Amino acid sequence: MSLTHTTGLLLLTLLLLLKPGETLRYAHSLCLNFTVTSGQPWCEVKGSMDTKPLLQYDSDSNQVTASGPLGEEVNGTKAWSDLTGTLGGVGRELRMVLHVVNLGTEKTTGAPQLQAKLCCQLEAERVTAASWDFSLDGQTALLLDAMDMNWTLVNPGATGIKEQWQKDQDLAEHFRKLAVGDCGHWLREFLGHLENVPEQEPTEPPLEPSDNQQLPARIIPRSGLTVTTIVIVISIVFGVLFCIVVIVGILVFIIRRCDRRSGTTAAVPSSGVSSLDQPVVAETEL
Repeated sequence: MSLTHTTGLLLLTLLLLLKPGETLRYAHSLCLNFTVTSGQPWCEVKGSMDTKPLLQYDSDSNQVTASGPLGEEVNGTKAWSDLTGTLGGVGRELRMVLHVVNLGTEKTTGAPQLQAKLCCQLEAERVTAASWDFSLDGQTALLLDAMDMNWTLVNPGATGIKEQWQKDQDLAEHFRKLAVGDCGHWLREFLGHLENVPEQEPTEPPLEPSDNQQLPARIIPRSGLTVTTIVIVISIVFGVLFCIVVIVGILVFIIRRCDRRSGTTAAVPSSGVSSLDQPVVAETEL
C-alpha cells in the first residue's frame, strides 16, 4: 500500500471522527412522570429529556409550564402542543385505573397515589426502547415493555390488574401507541431544537449499576459524551494517526534508499570482473 493511499485512509478516518453527530451516536430519552391521586390536584406531570427538565403540568390550572432552556426552546412548536394536549387525557385515564388498583396493602394516611412513568428512547432516528412503569404509593407494581408488549409483574398484589390489562386489547394498544408512536415522535421533533439549547446539568443524579434493575424495561440512562471528552478522544486519535503517518513515511524512505544502494553495489563487481579477465585471455592467445 502506498504512502498516499495510507495517508488518505487515515485522514478519512479522522474526518469521520470529527462528525460526532454521525458517528458518535448515542441514545436520547424522553420521560413523562404522571402522579394521580383521589385528592387535589388529582394529576401532576413532570417531563424530562435526557434527565433534564422539560415541562410541568397540574390538573388544577390545566396548564403546562415549560421547564429549563429546552422547554423554553420547544414551547410553541406543534410537537409541544400535541404533547401538552395529551397530558390531561392520559391523567384522566390513569385516575380511572386508580380506583381498581389494589396491591393488598394498607395505607394509614393520605390518599392513594398511582405513579406512571412513560419513557421512550431514540437512537439514530429510530425508537429503540419504550416502556411504562406503574407504581402505587411508591411501590413498583407493573412494568410494560411497549416494544414487544411484554408485562412484568413486580408486586404480586398487582396480579389482578395485570391480567385485566392484558385482556383489554384496546387499552394495551393505547399504551403501546403512546410509548412507541407519540413519545417517539415528540422526542424526534425536540431533538431538532437541541443544538440551539445551552448545555444543562442533569436534574437527576447518575444511577448506580444496581439501580438499572429498577428502570422501566430496556430504558437505561444515557451516559452521553461531553464536548471535552470528544475533544480529548479526537486529539488522541489525531496524535496516533500522525505518528503512524510519520513511521510509514520513514519506513518507505529507508526501503527506497536500501533499494538504491543494492542496485549500485551490484553494478560495481560486474565491471571489475570484466577488466581483470581481459588481460588473462590475451596472454593465453599469445
